[in-house]
Amino acid sequence: MPKKNTGKLAEIMRRGEVLATECPSREILKHVTSQWGVLVLVALMEGTHRFSELRRKVGGVSEKMLAQTLQQLEQDGFIDRVSYPVVPPHVEYSLTPLGEGIGRQVEALTDWIEINLPKIMKAQQKRLA
Repeated sequence: MPKKNTGKLAEIMRRGEVLATECPSREILKHVTSQWGVLVLVALMEGTHRFSELRRKVGGVSEKMLAQTLQQLEQDGFIDRVSYPVVPPHVEYSLTPLGEGIGRQVEALTDWIEINLPKIMKAQQKRLA
């Protein structure tokens, strides 16, 4: 018996192009769900930040990785970069409306992980025992 189409986006995506090797959404998914992509999006959900503020906020990220991540997310249309013509350079990063949309999704994922962290850690310990 064929599956009933419920119209849910997740079901459509499971059957859709994202599973195809050539699908351009895979590259965007990689940018958004990378360790640094997730953390930068979550940090920017709190508002506009300068590069140095983001680097302090996102513990452990190197200057190079932060710059690459910001550039990728900017190219994808998730981040606005505003550079002010002053010395020393003053650059601010904020989420675009598109970035706020994906930021809410990523924030929901990180919230779920934080809420379920004790259960996850318990499961990991059971596997190691």
